[in-house]
Amino acid sequence: MADTLAIRGGVPVRTKPFAGWPVFAESDEQALLAALRSGNWGKLQGEQVKTFEKRFAEYHGARHAVAVVNGTVALRLALLAAGIQAGDEVLVPPYTFLATASAVVEANAVPVFVDLQLDTFNIDPEKIEAAITPRTRAIIPVHLGGLACDMDTIMATARNRGLAVIEDACHAHGAEYKGRRLGSLGDMGVFSFQSSKNLCSGEGGIILTNNDDLAARCWSLHNCGRAPGGAWYEHHTIGGNYRLSEFQGAVLNSQFDRFDEQADTRDHNGKYLAERLSKLPGLYPQVRTADCTRHGYHLFSLRVVAAEFGIGRDALLDALKAEGIPTSPGYLIPLYRQPMFENLAFGPYTGYRASQPELDYRQVKCPNCETISNDQGVWIEQRILLGTREDMDDIATAFEKVHAGRDQLGA
Repeated sequence: MADTLAIRGGVPVRTKPFAGWPVFAESDEQALLAALRSGNWGKLQGEQVKTFEKRFAEYHGARHAVAVVNGTVALRLALLAAGIQAGDEVLVPPYTFLATASAVVEANAVPVFVDLQLDTFNIDPEKIEAAITPRTRAIIPVHLGGLACDMDTIMATARNRGLAVIEDACHAHGAEYKGRRLGSLGDMGVFSFQSSKNLCSGEGGIILTNNDDLAARCWSLHNCGRAPGGAWYEHHTIGGNYRLSEFQGAVLNSQFDRFDEQADTRDHNGKYLAERLSKLPGLYPQVRTADCTRHGYHLFSLRVVAAEFGIGRDALLDALKAEGIPTSPGYLIPLYRQPMFENLAFGPYTGYRASQPELDYRQVKCPNCETISNDQGVWIEQRILLGTREDMDDIATAFEKVHAGRDQLGA
């Protein structure tokens, strides 16, 4: 007979907390104080951001890095640097944070949603070709949760069609595809350092590229349209002040010192947890393809199929919470179902009217995305994967307990 579930009055599997986030120490405090006392609080005067740009680029195998105020700005500036203009179309997945698509709108372009692979949660490269039109100019593959997209296929399609590829690697710090770190494979790669990210400074972002010309454009765009070596009040193109502060640069440099060890811990724990959970019927952890030589695990993602597991997602998550295991259903609404897109509430960004005056996102359907969002998707936060093997065993034990006691939950 199954143990009584905690949600029905039984003893929870776990009562102690999991790892917290962010992780910080005296070294972070000292780094901030050093930046403060230097008197050089801005990127143009200090060395912290420049040092971090160099370190982050080298670590990811890129020639250039431009640090900016957040990941959303990084995406928009990358699109502008790629030459995206009013009415151009950019292919994006619908299962991602709003910024992946809203940055396209802010570049006065049109997001075109391409469905996912059900097993990887990533954009389906086989569906990209069918979505390309004469107006398509770029693809933004999102490495969901830190799992690499099929970059070989995506890059081949892009090169055949003359499209730019901007990797949304905001979940993928340190993750690898065939031994190469994500963010360095496309024309540009974009990362976020927002509070929840695996490497964070509260806010912040960065653009990586191996292309000298794109790097120069990004640098100018983030620095008021200035040109390297030009005069202070000399502005060559449209741009703004999107520079990262020295305080954030100092935190990132300090956090970066411990990042690689944390990334290895997440990778090992995520792989172990996936092996445990995949043994239960109806649980399908995000498939780690052979090309993934290191998973970023910003999220541990899985699907629960109610007909096979015995209960649906909501009942499972409620039962896990009672057992002391924090989980989330993830993105509950495909981006094209957000009111912003259904109502074309794009403010002054009306570039779509030139190319698609009858644009109607209410007609968009991405079945795999809808399956994951509506019924099957489950997330576990990256911080939890920083714990011990025993922590992972507690998570797996809780899933097993809920499955064994599913009859206690009714239908």
